[in-house]
Amino acid sequence: MRGFRSLSRTSVAMFLRRLNSTRGRPPAPLGARILTNSDDVFQHNMWDHVQWTEEDKEQARQRAEENSSTRIPVEEQGKYDTEASTYWENFYERHQNKFFKDRKWLFVEFPELIPMETDRTGPEECDRGQVAPCPEPRERDRDTHTVQQHPPSANHAEIVGSQPSCCQDERPTAEAADSSPGQHASLRILEVGCGAGNSVFPIIGSIKDRGVFLYCCDFSPRAVQLVKEHPAYDQSVCHAFVHDVCDEVASFPFPPLSLDVILVVFVLSSIHPERVKGVVNRLSGFLKHGGTFLFRDYGRYDLSQLRLKKGQCLSENFYIRRDGTCVYFFTKDEVHRLFTNSGLEEIQNLEDRRLQVNRGKKVVMQRVWMQSKFRKPHPLL
Repeated sequence: MRGFRSLSRTSVAMFLRRLNSTRGRPPAPLGARILTNSDDVFQHNMWDHVQWTEEDKEQARQRAEENSSTRIPVEEQGKYDTEASTYWENFYERHQNKFFKDRKWLFVEFPELIPMETDRTGPEECDRGQVAPCPEPRERDRDTHTVQQHPPSANHAEIVGSQPSCCQDERPTAEAADSSPGQHASLRILEVGCGAGNSVFPIIGSIKDRGVFLYCCDFSPRAVQLVKEHPAYDQSVCHAFVHDVCDEVASFPFPPLSLDVILVVFVLSSIHPERVKGVVNRLSGFLKHGGTFLFRDYGRYDLSQLRLKKGQCLSENFYIRRDGTCVYFFTKDEVHRLFTNSGLEEIQNLEDRRLQVNRGKKVVMQRVWMQSKFRKPHPLL
């Protein structure tokens, strides 16, 4: 069966011994459900650590080459700049906060979101042996319906100059940043591209009474409004604001070198590849020395890339969805260069290959995501 290659019995035995020694928690990230017998493939909805054959890789490459052979004419690409805010507002007006599920796996893969001295497992659903990063729900509908493939919209690269005037009201001056919300917190987190709050509210539920403060921003005013209207929104531990990270002069409600963690999940893929480096550079300036940049996004030849049609490609591995939103598909080397060229040190840089299963239709689908962690080094004495 295509889409996976079962691990050797020796490898499986070694993995199981290590798993037992850690009380059921896998020794490596990205899940612990390993497919060892192809006959079992339809017993679960997802299998972790799937390896591709050379044939799989070549077929994926050919499919991506085919769907990118016809590109959107240059003269038509400008509208994705000027109308970007409309695309995102329409998305959140249409779907509100009901399109995506909460990311309960966050604390499994990114324990940096909880202070070490008071670390705990987090929500019961986040047991490392049972919950791991999974695809954003309804991804299969992205090209058959006019819906967006992932929530972060604060960072759409093609919106410079199109941000609504209401965003200006939430941009504090440099002087105001000195008295920013959360200034007395012992650990400060920024989530970029918060959407309707599918990372925000799991985090809020785990940081109360811990001296942690969460900032979250999105390009869409409607998305930020949905976050603020949520019953779990708590201004004592969270500050949501409208912000376009591609705007080079827009200010944040906190000073440089003040953040411990920056969380960017399915966000940078929505930004034009030529602008991503500038975004990471600017965001990195707000990290403290020793602070961590947490990243998860689409990987090269993910199913969602191979499903795209001719005429949706803007440039190499960069596409427009039918709802007008953008998506780029990264490689490990690209991710490494992106963050290290911004002065950060690599802690983790993983390619997450999984086998997603539709048990009802007896269909298997190859998924690829990137998951990485980078640290801002301390200056040399």
